[in-house]
Amino acid sequence: MSNSKYVAYMGSYTHGKAKGITICDVDVENGVFIPRKEVEVGNPSYLRIANNGKYLYSVSDLGITAFKILKDGDLEFMNLGTINGMRACHISVDKQDEYIFTAGYHDGKATVVKINEDGSVGRMTSEVMHKGMGSIAERNFRPHITCARLTPDQKFMVACDVGIDQVKIYKFDKNTGRISLVDILRCELNSAPRSMLFSPDGKYAYLICQLMNCVNVYKYSSDGNQPNFEQIQQISTLGKSYNDKSAAAALRFSSDSTKLFVSNAGDNSVAFFERDVETGLLTKRSVLPISGDYPKQICVFPDDLHIASMNHESNTITFFEIDYEKGLLVMHGKPVKVETPNVAVIAKIEE
Repeated sequence: MSNSKYVAYMGSYTHGKAKGITICDVDVENGVFIPRKEVEVGNPSYLRIANNGKYLYSVSDLGITAFKILKDGDLEFMNLGTINGMRACHISVDKQDEYIFTAGYHDGKATVVKINEDGSVGRMTSEVMHKGMGSIAERNFRPHITCARLTPDQKFMVACDVGIDQVKIYKFDKNTGRISLVDILRCELNSAPRSMLFSPDGKYAYLICQLMNCVNVYKYSSDGNQPNFEQIQQISTLGKSYNDKSAAAALRFSSDSTKLFVSNAGDNSVAFFERDVETGLLTKRSVLPISGDYPKQICVFPDDLHIASMNHESNTITFFEIDYEKGLLVMHGKPVKVETPNVAVIAKIEE
């Protein structure tokens, strides 16, 4: 770890003075980011590093922007690919870095895009618009897709929709890049399923529900052409006292997936869970304040000993050391000022 060098890429909305992506040097030992420069991108609200570590894919106003990650961590623009719709809010890639999957909050659209051999964004291979209506709540009235990613076996794509309280499941054809609806995971009314992560062994799925402020845990398997999700737990992301305007915003695993962190926007806190890798069940260790406003995303450091909170409304990044023995998150260092931070990802750039 001491011989490795890392950079962080932070995406911000660009309605104000922010230019787009802030490149930061990462001090892993002290658990802080050191801003280096900004790269102009229109509203890069979500970022994803390719699995091979060579490319960074960014949401932008006009589609998906691809960058080559240089040896020093700087970014070199490659190209801009279209998604034939409004700006996405989430992107993911398959294990082989052959496809990009996007989720659209504004238009309720999920899109699959081919990645070219040189890492640039290629052509669209599939797109689907969600239909239906939710409740009368402001955000739960029409489709809003907030997460689109493949299941670990890469047979299906899950699309979380906070607007209609459903996770739609699409069969994915790797040869053609096409998706087709095969099942729907129906969630509780006004729960607003926001984002889903899978355990590395592919046996469990973790779904945060934005308005219910909880994590739903599922056993996952697939039988031929059919996915199977069996709910085994629902656990709150809030403490004994909390802000009733809270909304679960982000979830992140530690690198060994034995820990799970969930941010609560509004309540301005982070929940820290331990995960039993055999049963998949979660145990809540603590829920603590993040000393900022509206923690939109969480970033876990490579040493698994620190986390950063992207505080969207207070324009700050705050840093915490993890005390695993006591189950605490201890704030340290000075907050870093970044306008409307929305997401951060860390790349290893040098041995």
